[in-house]
Order: sequence, then structure tokens, then C-alpha cells
Amino acid sequence: MSDAAPPTIPAYGRIRIPVSHGALEAVLKESADGSPRAAAVLCHPHPLHGGTMNNNVVYRAGKAMNDAGLAVLRFNFRGVGQSTGTHAHGVGEEDDAVAALDYLQTLYPGLPLWMAGFSFGARVGLTVGARDDRVSKLLGVGLALKMFDYTVLATCRKPKAIVQASEDEYGGRAEIEVAVAAMPPPKALFIVDGATHLYPKHLDEFERAAAAAVGFLQTQ
Repeated sequence: MSDAAPPTIPAYGRIRIPVSHGALEAVLKESADGSPRAAAVLCHPHPLHGGTMNNNVVYRAGKAMNDAGLAVLRFNFRGVGQSTGTHAHGVGEEDDAVAALDYLQTLYPGLPLWMAGFSFGARVGLTVGARDDRVSKLLGVGLALKMFDYTVLATCRKPKAIVQASEDEYGGRAEIEVAVAAMPPPKALFIVDGATHLYPKHLDEFERAAAAAVGFLQTQ
């Protein structure tokens, strides 16, 4: 352990997180009231399909958490934006998520830590969050059940909330209901009716569902 002072917490700003391959480009946003009750890492969708930390769904999920009193760290996986490195098929991206979690812990020692993610980011983030003892709660958005393995959640007893589009191309209402039913409690599923995976024309409804999911997690 280093005796160096923790980095200064910016109210809002772009930061760089040191990692083995260089640095991750990230944005930290404080809670709306400036006194966060928890802090969350938020992971973005697939880098090879245009996913970045500036994705609309990721931004709205972060806003819902900020409004509920969480500090939120969004970051670009390796090879995205100004982050160094190259895409590593989810394995290296798990290391990036751990590095983001490490950084967040130095900023907010003693605060509960959450892990959240959208699509590929949910696969990476929730896998890391389920395994890491520092993470107390999990928020998954748009689980791409037809693309990725989320079975780690089937044995995870941490509180978890899932937000899913009813017409999601990678796992709609029927598929996500089966998947969530296999997860141990505490858990909650929030469906955005009529929406598809990227929530086009349904971002406001998505943000309300995300806020409800965060509210559920805060009661657990």
C-alpha cells in the first residue's frame, strides 16, 4: 500500500486512470448534492460496435445514479477514445474495470461501491462486480443474453437490478424474465415496454426505469 495522498476529487471532469497498458480515459461526475452515499463504476457497450462511455444509454444510466446521490465513474475500455491498448475480447476489459474500481476506491475510501454496465459493459462489469468483494451492488442494463455469458449472476447473492427493453434484439422480455428468475435474491427486473436494445425514442422511459432500479438497490 502506498502512503501517497489520494487524488483530488473533481466535481466533474475528464481524468486518466493509470493501467498496465498506459491509461484509461474517464469522466467522473459527483453526486447531484456533492455528498455521495455510494460510488459506481459504469461500463460501456461493445468497443467493436461503436460503444464508448458517451453512449446515450450509459449517459442516462449515469444521470439516474447521480440524481440518486451516487458519484459515477464512466471510462473508455482499452483502445477506445483516448484509452491506450487494444480490444481484448472481454478478458482485458475486465482488468480495465478492476482498475477503474481501484481508482474509485482511492477517491472514496469507505463508501459503498457499485458496479454497473450496459450490454457488453454489463457482461464485463457485472462479472467483475459479482466476484470482487469490494462491490456491494450491481446494476445491469440491456443484458445481451444471445451474445454473452452472464451465468456468474446465477450464483451471486449481492443485490442486483436489471433494466431491459421489452423488444431487445439480444434478449427480450421472455428471455430476461427466465434469466432473472434463475438469479438468487435480492433482485429486481425493470422492463421498458416497446423499446429495443439501444432504446431509440425511449431514452426518457429508460432513465425513469434506471432511476427505479437505483432506488430498489438503495433499499437493499
